[in-house]
Amino acid sequence: MRTLFYLAVCFVVMVSSCTSGDGWVNLFNGKDLTGFSQLNGKAPYRIEDGMLIGVSVKGQPNSFMVTEQDYGDFILEFDVLCDPALNSGVQFRSESRPDYNNGRVHGYQCEIDPSDRAWSGGIYDEARRGWLVTLQGHQLGNAAYKKDDWNHYRIEAFGDTIRIWLNGVNTANLLDNTTSTGFIAFQVHAIGNNEALDGKEIKWKNIRILTENIKDHLLQGTVVPEVNRIPNVLSSKENADGWKLLFDGKTGAGWRGANKVAFPDNVWKTGDGAITVLRAKEREPAGGGDLVSLDEYAAFELSLEFKITEGANSGIKYFVTEGEKGTAFGLEYQVLDDRNHPDAKLFTSIPGSRACAGLYDMIAPRNIRFNGVGQWNQAMIKVFPNNHVEHWLNGFKTLEYERGSDAFKELVKGSKYTAKAYNENGRFGEAPKGHILLQDHGDEVSFRSIKIKELK
Repeated sequence: MRTLFYLAVCFVVMVSSCTSGDGWVNLFNGKDLTGFSQLNGKAPYRIEDGMLIGVSVKGQPNSFMVTEQDYGDFILEFDVLCDPALNSGVQFRSESRPDYNNGRVHGYQCEIDPSDRAWSGGIYDEARRGWLVTLQGHQLGNAAYKKDDWNHYRIEAFGDTIRIWLNGVNTANLLDNTTSTGFIAFQVHAIGNNEALDGKEIKWKNIRILTENIKDHLLQGTVVPEVNRIPNVLSSKENADGWKLLFDGKTGAGWRGANKVAFPDNVWKTGDGAITVLRAKEREPAGGGDLVSLDEYAAFELSLEFKITEGANSGIKYFVTEGEKGTAFGLEYQVLDDRNHPDAKLFTSIPGSRACAGLYDMIAPRNIRFNGVGQWNQAMIKVFPNNHVEHWLNGFKTLEYERGSDAFKELVKGSKYTAKAYNENGRFGEAPKGHILLQDHGDEVSFRSIKIKELK
């Protein structure tokens, strides 16, 4: 219905709104809200001196001024001036459906972040997966946004590639195929009941879009590191950089049962692009079994996505060694429903050390950004050649430590592993190399996009 309404008025608007003969069209005519409608919150929008102005208001959820037309491939440019006390964004390839959170707007968002965090130009997945591209460690991008001044944005959406520039600085380079088309929307962020933020403004102007001959207009040159969120696929850049898939998206090739020679298909199944451990009561015949990679790894970056069911417990272990009596010891990136599983509140010495994304029973995580039960979450484990280790969850670093250090050995002594501190490869967690292990804890948990890059 939105598209039909838009088409009824679009012809006149488009004929009069092309800014040049190269195909650019003014998305906003600077006079009224023809071609737009408002969704979700009721923050007021007005037109003034050719600008679209949104005003923050207490007690309202996020408000969106939404295009009546959907867009797939495009280049969008706009200028924005945001009160430095606020946060905002521009949605693209986004949707509002009655069957999804009662019509809540969801989809890709280009971040407008005047705060000291300085993630303007990042990509957030509104009401869906959270952060896809942050600006952690991107000093040039962090410095690109100008507070109390106009800022120029450029969004390129072409096929599965999404790239963003802020004031001429490339801030995001994403590969993702979750949504190929959708509306564009200008956000007034919710402020709760904060009276100090009530009545502050976000202003947009010079909003134009290109939908023809996109490939000929894409910017060239150096871009920020690529973030690939397409399930079970390596990009050409990842292949060139030495990444390899540990799960082909279809079969159990490359994996076997811990201390076994075969893939335990009574415990694990593959399908729908994921590898899933079954609930204990659903197995025929009954039994259990962790899954280990055929190969062993020393220094590496491991990236994967996991999805848990309510109350589920699992883990991603690394430097796993196998031994007598079916043992398979290794350091564990905890995968857990912290809200509904009792293990989240248990510990040997360190409170919180059994929470999701922690180093199990040894180090409690911080900056936990869990997308929720039934949603895909991205885990990353980085082990550098100097034995510096990092855990990441959904783009946020949750902990770091030095494997084999005196501090690490003290953590082992204070953990449940103290009685298991020695095995055939030396102290617990200090093996020179080991397998990657996906844990069977009797709960249904799925994994996908499992990929690894060895570091030298």
